[in-house]
Amino acid sequence: MNISKDQMKLFPEDSKIVNKLPFFYGWVIVFVSGIILFCSAPGQTYVNSVFLEPMLNELDWSRTTYSATYTMGSLTAAVMMIIVGRVLDKFGYRLILSILCILMGLSTLWMSNVDSIYKLFIAFALLRTIGQGSFQLVSTNLVSTWFIKRRGFATGISSLGQGASMFVFPLLAHLLIQNFGWRSSWQILGIIVLGILLPLAIFFVKDSPEKVGLLPDGVQKDETDLDEEITNEINFTFGEAIVTKTFWFLVFSVVATPLIITGLHFHHVSILATKGLGSGFAAFTMSLFGPTALISNFFCGYLADKIPNRFLMACGQISLILTMLWLVTISETWQAVIYVSMASLSMSLVHTSYTVIWANYYGRKHLGSIRGFSSSATVGFSALGALPFGIIYDRTQSYDQALYYLILIPIFCCICSLMATKPSKRLVIEK
Repeated sequence: MNISKDQMKLFPEDSKIVNKLPFFYGWVIVFVSGIILFCSAPGQTYVNSVFLEPMLNELDWSRTTYSATYTMGSLTAAVMMIIVGRVLDKFGYRLILSILCILMGLSTLWMSNVDSIYKLFIAFALLRTIGQGSFQLVSTNLVSTWFIKRRGFATGISSLGQGASMFVFPLLAHLLIQNFGWRSSWQILGIIVLGILLPLAIFFVKDSPEKVGLLPDGVQKDETDLDEEITNEINFTFGEAIVTKTFWFLVFSVVATPLIITGLHFHHVSILATKGLGSGFAAFTMSLFGPTALISNFFCGYLADKIPNRFLMACGQISLILTMLWLVTISETWQAVIYVSMASLSMSLVHTSYTVIWANYYGRKHLGSIRGFSSSATVGFSALGALPFGIIYDRTQSYDQALYYLILIPIFCCICSLMATKPSKRLVIEK
């Protein structure tokens, strides 16, 4: 990738700041990206599920109405992700993340005043677009933009923020609801996100290393001739990427994880109840997803720099298949703990390698548009996650049957992962 002197002088003040640090500024970006994932909680299923019972009790809505509205809001978010990706490419991460922080605060304020179904739909659409979609996209793309050689390791470290969020926010939301009610709790969550993330977005987010006079991975300018991964980076436009077979193999390679894992999370207590395990223990095991994800994300990030990402994605799907088969056999508490560990590993293998592979294959320049489209599919399938488990259970009175039927999806995804070989493009010197 050719880097002009003019490009390096776009933000001279930022360049002075980052060059004073004794370490590569990309690690600051990794920290901020982890905080972005941590603050995505208000738009995530693991927090919204905590608000389910208190909201239904006060508003007197059926569980079906609430769930259907949540699904429709999530599907709306999936469509919006295509737009968000293009906006990121055009205006940059600092500006868009700052706007998203403010919108998150306004969205939680809106949710705290919900008193009708249409208001609930708007709230879900906003929260899912910002938290579950946009924050995830900004975080992962930032890391991929600042790193090339150590992209997997850096992604694994930033993903620790997601694991911490899964551990902290469900407990925090529960305590807030118990002490302040669900309406005030939504407002407090919005204030927390604004207070933590907005200052970081304004003062610490830099759109790319080139814009502040640096190179990816902290490579020195006089070393670029020796580093082919930096100098020979090839960037696809969205139009060029979408016509490659690999693009579609990648899109379909990941649908099993958001669909099935979301479904397992949504029905977690009910599934374990059918195995003879109490709701209190089920709630405890749900809280274990955070700590186990912390460990597996770090491990999988390290592997993503050592092993071809499509093989790791395939391993993630195989791990998911084994997780589903193991869940069928559960009858003891220790087996449930192993199930949580296996599910976390499968999520980490797929998420980390899937994040890294897009930038590895298609470059950094148009990553927002490219990943925005793929994120649309991810958010869309996560929106549908609870439905197949519920439908199959209602017809068969067995979650085991749902697991047997749905196991075909990760098998399909495993094949797509293995077929997703690196696309080729004629090297064109960009003006």
